[in-house]
This record gives sequence, structure tokens and C-alpha cells, in this order.
Amino acid sequence: MKRASVSKVTDALPNLDQSCFKIPQQQLPVSQQVSQHPPRILMLYGSLRERSYSKLLTLEAARLLEAMGAQVKVFDPLDLPQPDAAPDTHPKVKELRDLAAWSEGMVWCSPERHGAMTGIMKSQIDWIPLSIGAVRPTQGKTLAVMEVSGGSQSFNALNQMRILGRWMRMLTIPNQSSVAKAFLEFEEDGRMKPSAYYDRVVDVMEELVKFTLLTRDIAPYLVDRYSERKESAEELSKRVNQKGI
Repeated sequence: MKRASVSKVTDALPNLDQSCFKIPQQQLPVSQQVSQHPPRILMLYGSLRERSYSKLLTLEAARLLEAMGAQVKVFDPLDLPQPDAAPDTHPKVKELRDLAAWSEGMVWCSPERHGAMTGIMKSQIDWIPLSIGAVRPTQGKTLAVMEVSGGSQSFNALNQMRILGRWMRMLTIPNQSSVAKAFLEFEEDGRMKPSAYYDRVVDVMEELVKFTLLTRDIAPYLVDRYSERKESAEELSKRVNQKGI
């Protein structure tokens, strides 16, 4: 059997639909209208406890984001039904989906429970659809992930949320926050104590704002795909629709 040449790259591309093929340009396109409003950030946390450390960490991060000029909304998961246990017209589901559509970036913060993110965290993400018609509500939006744990520092929940962020086609920033022994890191009034953990949260929120400002106007270009340019809107909707699963 003749060995294929690995250096020959000038062959024709018979499988390529030339009408849908675009050559990426070194110079990114500049949006016709540069957004002037503050970055819009939605924050989700994964616990229903009254004194929830994931909630306290989320609120601390929200204060930092507002200090950096962002517009922040925090979703309260209390009374959100389990996926498929209620219609998507449920008020809490509608609230969550409207916030997801409003946002340009998100922060997900979960406790680590049994080595994983909580069901409360996953349920919120599961209620955000991959597609509404041919529109993906999370596609191209930025994402920062954080977790709290009761023991030593861990990254299991962070890694799971990164996988979900990729699945939701979000631009997950490189930095992340994992707060170990969270019960030691907050004052009685709920404010986070000064520490290296706090400094990391500042870093993560700063990076999220930067990435959001840089990408929000060119997100459609960044997530534009050859395979989907070949599909009709109806075909795309059928392929990503989860109702039949």
C-alpha cells in the first residue's frame, strides 16, 4: 500500500461547498455599531440554603462587577421547577430565559457536592435552551465559573461547568475561582474576608469584563460556522432541539 504524502497540501477539496466557505481574516471585522451600554452580566448560583456560600460568593462578585461598570442581575433559583416537571411558560423558567437572552456574559457559581456541581446549578443550565428556533441564547456569550467547597480546594465543579459552557457554545474565560473551606472565608454579615481567594475573584471578574467588552460586538463572527451556513434555519432547529430526548 502506497503511503500518503503528508507534505502535499495543494489537492482540490471536492467535498467543500464553496458557496458556504469563508476564509478567516487576520483583521477581525469591526462591528458597524459599537455597544455603548455597560456589559450585561447574569449570575447563577447553585444552592437554596439561607446562608449559601455560593450565593455569598456570587453577591461579592456582583459588587465587583458593578464597581467595574457592569450591569448585573442575579437569578434566585428558589421555586424554579426541575426540567420537564413544568412547562416552559412557568414564571421562573420565563424569568431565567429572559435574563439569559438579556445577558452578554454569565457567572456560574456552584458548591461542590459529592465531587460535582449541585443539581440546583445543573437544573438552571438545563432550563436554558440550546436553541429557540435558529437562535442559540448562549452562543458567543462570555462565561466565568466559580465554586465553593467545604473541604480542601477542588476543581471538579469548575471542570464540569466548563464542559457545559462549551456545550452551550459560550466563550469561557481562562481564569476561574475555587474557594476552599468557604465557611472560614465570610464574615457573619456575609461579606468575604480579605484573602488570596478574594484577590482571585477580583481577577476573574476583571477578566470577564475585559473579554465581554472585546467580544460582544463580534460574537456573531467568532461563532459563525461553515457547517451551519450549509443548513437551513429549520434543519438547524431540528438538530439541536432537545424535546424529543
